[in-house]
Amino acid sequence: MERNDAVMPSVAIFIAAVLGVILLFLFNKETAPTPVVVDPAVVAAASKEWPTVGQQVFSTNCAGCHGANGQGGAGPKLAGTEEIMKDPTLAYTRVTKGKGGMPAFEGKLKDNEIYAVVNYIRNSWGNKADIITPATIAAASSTISPEVLKNRSRFVPEEIKLYEIFLITVLLICLSYGLIGLYSWWAEGEMLVPGYHRTRSTPVQVAAMVAVLLGIVVFGVLFVRQMMFDLKGWAADPIVKPNVTSEGFYAAMVVLLIAVAIALYKKFFMDSEVLVEDASGEFPW
Repeated sequence: MERNDAVMPSVAIFIAAVLGVILLFLFNKETAPTPVVVDPAVVAAASKEWPTVGQQVFSTNCAGCHGANGQGGAGPKLAGTEEIMKDPTLAYTRVTKGKGGMPAFEGKLKDNEIYAVVNYIRNSWGNKADIITPATIAAASSTISPEVLKNRSRFVPEEIKLYEIFLITVLLICLSYGLIGLYSWWAEGEMLVPGYHRTRSTPVQVAAMVAVLLGIVVFGVLFVRQMMFDLKGWAADPIVKPNVTSEGFYAAMVVLLIAVAIALYKKFFMDSEVLVEDASGEFPW
């Protein structure tokens, strides 16, 4: 008895792939960073003012907690701190927004004073780093921070439009239909032979099933471990945001491997029976 082949499911998967490429193009266009124009005059001013203005601002507002030479005290140590030199926006964010017991100086200091003291911190007491300018901060703000990337992909915008939701829905329908159709074609074969069919598994097939089951256990443990870690992060002070990307990956792997285990069981371990239509044209169950 003939059965449908794999042509239509393959076409459905091809359509899903095309829609996926279109969505990536749309998302990438929406999340692409805005080009930043660097003003040489601003860079020159920032490079010129930090040794004098920066030192004066630091001595007046920062030395009491961080030490006159950045050695630390009530506030953290600044001299020789690699994190400050590697991240061009860290010191700027701390000065403008504050953190913990450190006050925010945004609105209290002039813009040139903020850039001057930030560059003074990054280039004093043995520290050496590039000069921070407004263009540097603008360029950094146009990219997605690692904290945000923990919760969503680089290619996913903050807001998904209605037509994008429609494309995603059609993609998922085509992908589901295609995968189910290909699985049926693979598991049951191109021809359906009426009768009861007994299945005998080989050692390779048994080993594959064991490996998949072990994978389910491993990713399940990793998922639970990540969930426990993230729950502790929510209770911490300050709050540590959950790593949603890892949670989703581990959960997706568990679901995927369960589907693979079911497919292997049906193909290589489960006996099957093919029924034929009776005279009325309906299956006799």
